[in-house]
Amino acid sequence: MPGTVRAVHVVLVNPQIPPNTGNLIRLCANTGNDLHLVEPIGFSMDDTLLRRGGLDYHERTRVTMHPNLDHVRSSLTGRFFAFSSHGTRRYTEVDFRTDDVLVFGTEQHGLGAATIQTFPDQHILTIPMLPHNRSLNLANAVAVVTYEAWRQRGFDGAGDPIDPVAGLTTERLGTEPFDR
Repeated sequence: MPGTVRAVHVVLVNPQIPPNTGNLIRLCANTGNDLHLVEPIGFSMDDTLLRRGGLDYHERTRVTMHPNLDHVRSSLTGRFFAFSSHGTRRYTEVDFRTDDVLVFGTEQHGLGAATIQTFPDQHILTIPMLPHNRSLNLANAVAVVTYEAWRQRGFDGAGDPIDPVAGLTTERLGTEPFDR
């Protein structure tokens, strides 16, 4: 059931690459989070690449479209954190809460300076990287932070690692595996 074990809310502002968003639909389904997309987005929600990235997880994730970030802010009550390669506080310095909102920008440009300025300095976070690199892939960055937030909550709601679900190790779209 979507949204029943939410560790955080994930917000993508103007996502442009369908497979990234599809992968994040899948991530949110597997971590119990809600995904919020801020328009405009650079693809149709019916896009084949979006569907392929999300596999059959679309029904297991609550995805909400918002016309702008102000609409997200009026819809959610938690603390809002912006992610930027220019942030000065590491994401690991935050004790995440269930209602926290993680805000990520476009794949190409991240969050614009005007948007970042709307966040308190202590809520502008970064993921450490080696020097002289620009950024991580959006889906990877969201996964890193989402799993840290969930780890801090003891992986609440996760399946038992001693009793894994049989037959779920091969990626499938419908009945055909696509890892062959």
